[in-house]
Parts: sequence; C-alpha cells; structure tokens
Amino acid sequence: MPCDTLIPLGMTRPQRKKQVDDSVARLKKALAEKKVTVKVGATGAVAFVGTWERSGVSDVCAYRKLLAEGSIELKLAIMKAEAMAGRKIDPMQVAAGTHSHDGGKTWDKGH
Repeated sequence: MPCDTLIPLGMTRPQRKKQVDDSVARLKKALAEKKVTVKVGATGAVAFVGTWERSGVSDVCAYRKLLAEGSIELKLAIMKAEAMAGRKIDPMQVAAGTHSHDGGKTWDKGH
C-alpha cells in the first residue's frame, strides 16, 4: 500500500511497515473506544474524525488496511457514519484516493 511505500529519510522499509501497522492498530483501538469516528463525505469519501497518532498514515490508507483485515471496529463505525450521513461510502472515491486532512471539513481528490 502507498502508506507502506512512502518511506521517510533514514527509515528502512521494515521500520516503515511496523510504523504503519502500529498506527493502524492505534486507530483500531481509538475506534473501539469511540475516540475516533468515521465521516462519510458528500461524494462518499471517508475520513476519520478525532485524534490518533497517525505517523504520516493517511485516512484513506488506514481505512483500506482496516477494511482488508475485516476490522469489526471499522465496520461498526462505518454503519453508524453511513446512517448519520444518509449515504454509503463510495468504493470508487476510496480507490481514487479522495481524502481529507482536516477530519472531513475539506476534501482532496488525491495526490
């Protein structure tokens, strides 16, 4: 995944993988504790609202990783977010990399 491959200077690939895995684990815990919630944007893009130590991991990358592992914490948060927003997450928006840097206030089409 892109969040695994964007390696900061002075860091090895295995170190970055561990950093990303640790960050996603922290997000999963924050979702379970309701410290972080999911937001569904007007286009169906997804963002996380709340504080978690992300270590340079984007919302869309963390979402993809949690989705791939079948995270029940993510599934429950998604169900609530989709009900609140009145729309579903659009897999095409996720695939396109549409994301937010500010908890879903503004959206970027990817970069």
